[in-house]
Amino acid sequence: MKRSLAKLFGRGGFVGKILEPQANTYRYNNHIYTRFLYVSSRNPNGLASNLSLNNSLSRLQQSPWTLFAGQRRNMFIQTQSTPNPLSLMFYPGKPVMEVGSSDFPNARSAMNAPLAKALYGIDGVTRVFFGADFVTVTKSEAASWDFLKPEIFAAIMDFYSSGEPLFLDSAAAAAKDTAIHDDDTETVAMIKELLETRIRPSVQDDGGDIEYIGFDPDSGIVKLRMQGACSGCPSSSVTLKSGIENMLMHYVPEVKAVEQEFDDEDEDAEATVKTE
Repeated sequence: MKRSLAKLFGRGGFVGKILEPQANTYRYNNHIYTRFLYVSSRNPNGLASNLSLNNSLSRLQQSPWTLFAGQRRNMFIQTQSTPNPLSLMFYPGKPVMEVGSSDFPNARSAMNAPLAKALYGIDGVTRVFFGADFVTVTKSEAASWDFLKPEIFAAIMDFYSSGEPLFLDSAAAAAKDTAIHDDDTETVAMIKELLETRIRPSVQDDGGDIEYIGFDPDSGIVKLRMQGACSGCPSSSVTLKSGIENMLMHYVPEVKAVEQEFDDEDEDAEATVKTE
């Protein structure tokens, strides 16, 4: 007799009632995976996925209910859209960064991070970002989320099942760019405090982060670098000027302007847009 399943899941409490799951199977790294998809009533644009590793093809012929009940390793991965249409946030339901955040603008920068390296191994992934409890993945314009999502889900589950550290070299983990140092001037300390307490949380909610580069006391210019979903986002310049610049200028009179500093990948993207 088929039993109905009502299960609550998601971040922060009740999300919705899970309806009968639809099982999809695919191969990744020579393993067979079964994917159960559920739409959350709390976040209708979000997606929670339950990934089950099955080493036997015969199990794929069983009922989805049997696979769901019999799996030994599973995790719910919820996705959330961002203001950047090319970026998605993936919530593995487990902590990602213990402190701060980490941005991987290219595959070379991901060599010390097994999960980021695995994600860059997926064709179409152009940027990876780690937040406190999420991973933001940015894709190329030509790539389709329909094809990328299953591989990203599998890569995240493989990582958490492996027991590998997030960074092979712990010294390369997130740098606290907004940490206040003894040699910081009062102005710099105020800028860092505002970035850390008022600005950074809002930016992280959108799947990105902001890195403090420096402050020029002569020109009054604060230089920042956008990371994750905020890097290359069409609305990032508006956020920088209308939001961040206005707030810093309001609370810190010494600040006259805020400028965005680009890494090599961002500069290439900007040049491409301008020449098209």
